[in-house]
Amino acid sequence: MTKISVIFAIFLTIQQVVSQLRLIRTEDKTKCPKVRAIRNFDLQQLLGEWYVIEYYASSEEALSYRCMRAEFTMASFENVNMNFTYSFVDDPLNELLMGNISWVMPNAGEPAHWVHSEDTYEGVYNTYVLDSDYTSWALLLHCAEKSKVPRYLSSFIMSREPALGKNVISYLRDKLPRYDIDLSYMFDMQQANCNSTDADLPPSVLINRPAVAGRRHPMKHVH
Repeated sequence: MTKISVIFAIFLTIQQVVSQLRLIRTEDKTKCPKVRAIRNFDLQQLLGEWYVIEYYASSEEALSYRCMRAEFTMASFENVNMNFTYSFVDDPLNELLMGNISWVMPNAGEPAHWVHSEDTYEGVYNTYVLDSDYTSWALLLHCAEKSKVPRYLSSFIMSREPALGKNVISYLRDKLPRYDIDLSYMFDMQQANCNSTDADLPPSVLINRPAVAGRRHPMKHVH
């Protein structure tokens, strides 16, 4: 190969790399990703009780919660409520805590997209149902955005039973990286031994027990 041929080949390679880089969209980390929620969604079938099987939050590098469960209800045609319970993994008493989230449906034609209605959620906090078979499993994505700060992403893999098949979990996990979710921080949610501890604990354990009051709940984002 002549020098001219080598130079020409290098030039073509550089041109190809430049073309590929131009195709790569610079993602705005302050904005929620564009989400395609489930089509032909039947919200009524999603209602009821669910176990959270896997949990992700962009602000957490370790799982803080266990025994997370949710119950979805509808106050009206355009209002969705979720009552949820959970415990902190470092609480020796395994105290069961409760929370509530309310959403409104901004577009009746897109029932799988909700927006948080509480005033305590500063900025826009979207929730999307990415997929569900209604009777066994469901996948939710939450994204909060506020001007000039990084967005907050979280996701739930949910099941009607305390456990879910590995193949189903893999199928649902595969849907998440396109929304910039790092699967290495998608944690298993323990659903065993979820009753509060009634047995007497040593005084030293009780004294050193982390205070649960005031700690943020799993659906609360912090900027």
